[in-house]
Amino acid sequence: MNHPHEISLFELNGIVRNALKDCFPDRYWVRAELSDVKENRSSGHCYVEFVEKESRRGNIVAKARGNIWAMNWRLLRPYFEEQTGQQFTAGIKVLVEVSIEFHELYGYSLTVTEIDPTYTLGDMARHRAEILRQLEEEGVKDMNKELILAPVPNRIAVISSATAAGFGDFMNQLEHNSRGYRFETHLFPAVMQGSQTEESIIDALNKIFRKQDCFDAVVIIRGGGATSDLNSFDSYLLAMNCAQFPLPVITGIGHERDETVLDSIAHTRVKTPTAAAEFLIERMDEAYDRILTLQAQLDQTVRERLTAERQRLTTLTDAVPFLIRERMAEEKIRTDRIRSAITSRLHGILASEKEQLHRISAQIPRLAQQSIHKEQLRIELLKERLHTIIPLRMEGAAARLASLEQIVSLVSPDNILKKGYSLTLKNGKVIRNVGELYRGDRISILMQNGSAEAIITAIEPNQETTK
Repeated sequence: MNHPHEISLFELNGIVRNALKDCFPDRYWVRAELSDVKENRSSGHCYVEFVEKESRRGNIVAKARGNIWAMNWRLLRPYFEEQTGQQFTAGIKVLVEVSIEFHELYGYSLTVTEIDPTYTLGDMARHRAEILRQLEEEGVKDMNKELILAPVPNRIAVISSATAAGFGDFMNQLEHNSRGYRFETHLFPAVMQGSQTEESIIDALNKIFRKQDCFDAVVIIRGGGATSDLNSFDSYLLAMNCAQFPLPVITGIGHERDETVLDSIAHTRVKTPTAAAEFLIERMDEAYDRILTLQAQLDQTVRERLTAERQRLTTLTDAVPFLIRERMAEEKIRTDRIRSAITSRLHGILASEKEQLHRISAQIPRLAQQSIHKEQLRIELLKERLHTIIPLRMEGAAARLASLEQIVSLVSPDNILKKGYSLTLKNGKVIRNVGELYRGDRISILMQNGSAEAIITAIEPNQETTK
């Protein structure tokens, strides 16, 4: 079946292209977020994807492909990155001038002709301001600034890339300072650019935290690299860790124009790694100058005191003869008073002791007579008790003796033999166990009315005994 108005897909897309060109002949400034940026190395063209998201949920509500042709890309990219200090990469918001294109094969796209870096700068500034506002609301924004830096900060924990030129500049500046100060530094290596920066620096801070008593301060330095890599330091998590860190944090991450969030919350912010070293040296200079000032003040005070003491000594030396005579007169008067008081006191003591001695002497005959009378009464009482106790003790002793004689009589060998028992002897010793006998042994058997001799011919132990 023929259709008089049928056209090919190519022809349809051509109609759409012409219609769009007629309807949208101008260029438009469009706000969008970059969700993908790819540069074709061979052609030099840059292909991007623009998206727009909901402000609340972040869902994508619009999407479009974009092209930046090589000639334009070579101009726009360095201009944008120089002005913003930010790479033209996915995740940032941009304001671009575009023309609307429709290609029969590739479809709808936006061709970028211009970029306004001030819009991106504003968005970055808003992002930094939002992080700082959140830190302030949480009460941690100025916590690190409130720490007191040691007056002699010579034990330094350094967070940097070991191969960074800035780290080498920092160490060189410290080691070759003009006054010869000695610094103890320990490097905690970290990635200082790219997507791993945040995690790497936080890991280094955790390692320092476990040894915090070994350090006076933490220095975070970054030398060289693109200015666009500074975005890694506009991190809420990194700022939160540094703000609450128990040691002062000094930043020198190699830029002058803008402050990152990390700079804003750090105890001290300097521009470069070399400036960070100079700051520490200046701090040592201040401490050294204070020591010199105190030393000079001490010297002056000692000299003034020595002068005053010399004058006082001279004055005292001149006054010594008079003072000695005056002091000797005072001492003589005091000695005479003491001697008089002692003599008077001794006379009083002697008189009192004599009086007491007379009283005691008068009482001795009466006291002696009383003591003799008491002893005589005690002796008479003891005599009466002895007359009563001795007969009782004798009767008790006689009863115990009779009981012992009866027990001895009952257990005597003669008494046992009278009851029909006998004693078996071997070599004059009593046999108590058959184990002491052997065949052929000669034994003696004692009975009440005599004894007998026998030779052992057999031995039969009881079964219970062998068990």
